[in-house]
Amino acid sequence: MWIVDDPATEGLRLSYAQMSERSSRRVNFLRSKGVGCGDRLLLMLPNRAELWDVMLGAMKLGAIVLPATTQLSADDVRDRVQIGGARFVVVESGECAKFDALETPLTRFSAGEPREGWTDLTAAYDASPQFTPDGVTHATDPLLLYFTSGTTSKPKLVEHTHQSYPLGHLSTMYWIDLQPGDIHWNISSPGWAKHAWNCFFAPWNAQACVFVYNFARFVPKDTLDVLVVRFNVTTLCAPPTVWRLLVQESLADYPVRLREIVGAGEPLNPEIIERVKHAWGITIRDGFGQTETTCQIGNPLGQAVVAGSMGRPLPGPTGSNCSTPTISL
Repeated sequence: MWIVDDPATEGLRLSYAQMSERSSRRVNFLRSKGVGCGDRLLLMLPNRAELWDVMLGAMKLGAIVLPATTQLSADDVRDRVQIGGARFVVVESGECAKFDALETPLTRFSAGEPREGWTDLTAAYDASPQFTPDGVTHATDPLLLYFTSGTTSKPKLVEHTHQSYPLGHLSTMYWIDLQPGDIHWNISSPGWAKHAWNCFFAPWNAQACVFVYNFARFVPKDTLDVLVVRFNVTTLCAPPTVWRLLVQESLADYPVRLREIVGAGEPLNPEIIERVKHAWGITIRDGFGQTETTCQIGNPLGQAVVAGSMGRPLPGPTGSNCSTPTISL
């Protein structure tokens, strides 16, 4: 994986072997503090390496992760902890104050600047790099508890297993056409299911590189500079809001090395797809899925993109075979 905070630097680059060792150290440390198989852990981190460390470690241990965005309010945090039944939390140190008023007993870990009353996750670097599981992890065991965005009514809790998202995202990999060695950038915030789709399972299933560029504020020219000049991203997934801003720039001035580009969230206007194709010679291919599923509908490589169409049903374990039923609140 490759995380860039400042485009003037090379950022943090980690191999698969390094991620394996880092995640073993993290999970050995968490286990020494009481986290066990089946325990629920709320994970509220931005795009920093510890997010991937903890996610991988939880998969090894059999712990259940409740991903949460750092945009949550203190009230949102209380609801997620209580409804999700979390006993442990791993939180960006700048967000720790949101947990101050919670009366729920929690074991608290922070990443970043040390915080009083919180266990510093940096101590995990001293843990053993060798991990031995406590027992067998079954494909049907729960792995992730995601909250929906709450577009209608309140957010709902969705359960995914060690099978439904890791295997289910073969459909996402197929839709994007990810290949070994690709540098894949998905512009998405942690805490939402789309982040797991495109910043975790699909790229690594394809033996591709997960690329992240952390920006305080989205600036189209900076984004294009990152794509072209500095990091040679080969596949890109961006929401329609990003594509609408990018086409306001002179795209032809940026000779990208992109091989495939996709959009997700809502159908793109044909005019935007055409402008990008005219500048770069690449067609943006729409796709659609839900928190409860993986990618269900899309325009895979080789299929003609029809204006106004989200594409066809994708092959693979999607839909009702992919996820357990939604738990309504």
